Amino acid sequence: MSYAPVTHVLFDMDGLILNTEDLYTVAFQNILSKYGKEYTFDLKCQLMGCHAHETADKIIAALELPMNREQFMEETQKQFTCLFPDTKVLPGAKELIEHLHNHNIPIGLATSSSKESYDLKVNKHHKQLFSLFPYKTFGSSDPDVKKGKPHPDIFLVAAAKFPDKPKPEQCLVLEDAVNGVLAARAANMQVVMVPDSRLDKQLTKEATLVLNSLTEFKPELFGLPAFK
Repeated sequence: MSYAPVTHVLFDMDGLILNTEDLYTVAFQNILSKYGKEYTFDLKCQLMGCHAHETADKIIAALELPMNREQFMEETQKQFTCLFPDTKVLPGAKELIEHLHNHNIPIGLATSSSKESYDLKVNKHHKQLFSLFPYKTFGSSDPDVKKGKPHPDIFLVAAAKFPDKPKPEQCLVLEDAVNGVLAARAANMQVVMVPDSRLDKQLTKEATLVLNSLTEFKPELFGLPAFK
């Protein structure tokens, strides 16, 4: 296949740069176990990329939990405070971010996380790496991001933060989640997907390109500088 050249790159964070999707699963299951409920992979796939309050509402409704949004989010915050400080960078992410930065390719972060959640995940071990993103958009905190993924809001808001205001088709999105891919496509952007290996391959069809890991990504396919 041939791909259209791009000039700007937008990165998702959870499950793409950091192993936080695994930690979300642990956190939610720790809460649900008290009620004899299971946080299944199918439910997880529906929620990846949603805003925090959307996630809370959907889990409560799907599993008929005897709690409201505020109570659920209070419980999750306790879990996150314990789990998130020790996040790990996923294979290929650091190398790609540094490569694009070193070649002066404009890059931005477009995460559904709140600013508070981001700080928990990044500040202990990864501040230097994330300092390479001059433009960051936190979907659960940014008032301009009206709707979470699969709506296009977050990527359109993130792209608008670049000083040269690129057109959507000039931006490449890197994502791991189905909702994120759908959001990128709705924003009229190409999207490279690095899905969980358990995900049904039928659910990856909207992606421009699907990879097993960011270590497989070849920037030159999209007109970006190649690794040497």
